[in-house]
Amino acid sequence: MTIERVTTEDLLELLPLMRGDCDFYAVSPSDDDRLAMSRALIDDPEKEGVQFIARDDAGRAVGFATLFWTWATSDAARLGVMNDLFVSPDARGGGYADALIERCRSECGRRGATRLAWQTALDNERAQAVYERVGGHREQWLDYWLPA
Repeated sequence: MTIERVTTEDLLELLPLMRGDCDFYAVSPSDDDRLAMSRALIDDPEKEGVQFIARDDAGRAVGFATLFWTWATSDAARLGVMNDLFVSPDARGGGYADALIERCRSECGRRGATRLAWQTALDNERAQAVYERVGGHREQWLDYWLPA
């Protein structure tokens, strides 16, 4: 298994994984918009964030994680937000999710972020089991949003 930072050469293999993640959450941004986001991360990882791609021993792309940078007033420190974590169904249970989380955590430390944070759907019990297994601390918040 390898976990590497996404480069432009990875985008065609990353795109189906991003689609799988969006399908799970029943959202459908365009492929062009997904690729534009990935390119923005590639172009400015120190400001925007990074994506990581997981590959199996044969080199096949099987998962990804997206890490965005922000600040937390409550910590008065930089925060890394793992906005996406996805492993293809046929590769689940192979340790890829744990490895992607650890790579995001390591990148937070390298960047000077004091915490790695993320969210998941209340009914995504498989993901919750992974997060609890790796030592994630559960919090409960009620999310709101408005269209911009």
